[in-house]
Amino acid sequence: MNVSFHGHAVVKVEANGKTILFDPFINGNEGTDLDASSVQADVILLTHGHGDHVGDTVEIAKRNDALVVATAELATYLSFKGVNVHPMHIGGAHEFDFGTVKFTQAFHGSSFTEEENQSIVYTGMPGGILLTIDGKTVYHMGDTGLFSDMKLIGERNDIDLAFVPIGDNFTMGPEDATIAAQWIQAKQVVPVHYNTWPLIAQDGNAFAKGLPDGIGKALAIGESIEL
Repeated sequence: MNVSFHGHAVVKVEANGKTILFDPFINGNEGTDLDASSVQADVILLTHGHGDHVGDTVEIAKRNDALVVATAELATYLSFKGVNVHPMHIGGAHEFDFGTVKFTQAFHGSSFTEEENQSIVYTGMPGGILLTIDGKTVYHMGDTGLFSDMKLIGERNDIDLAFVPIGDNFTMGPEDATIAAQWIQAKQVVPVHYNTWPLIAQDGNAFAKGLPDGIGKALAIGESIEL
């Protein structure tokens, strides 16, 4: 299994002949190496409805005939855009042909801003996503603050690789993210959701080096890990 980081919270998983994208925010993201008009995807997994996570989902999904997996309200909203969706919700798991997806809690918001009429569309609760393929589990925490049930998630799941937000302001900052990394007990931890804009500027390498037992690794744009 090859897992790569593509800026902000964009993660790509390649396994079992499938390409799975988490939160494909590409257009408007200066810190990515992907092209929304050409990137391939069989499945798109969305943690929540904010524009910097849904990103180019509709375009990518339609061009690739990809399945979009999201919480129920967000999935319904995207289905109105002509996208093939599978709705889920917090605490629920489903076994797909590519692997198993389970949604966890995340403490954040989830909405889509429609600029043309200056309205905000509610898209349900935000979440984190546990993706298990071939006995390996990748945990994308989505956007979240620190919460104590992260300990329970770590106790109940054997997490091989976790993507943890560290940008602060909108999510956990490095200090809280360090605690989160310890609580979820992942074997490897990669910081995400930082340095996209000055407001969330952080030192990913410093965060990674500060984690115990050498579990932290700040991936460069396009860099990957083999599981």
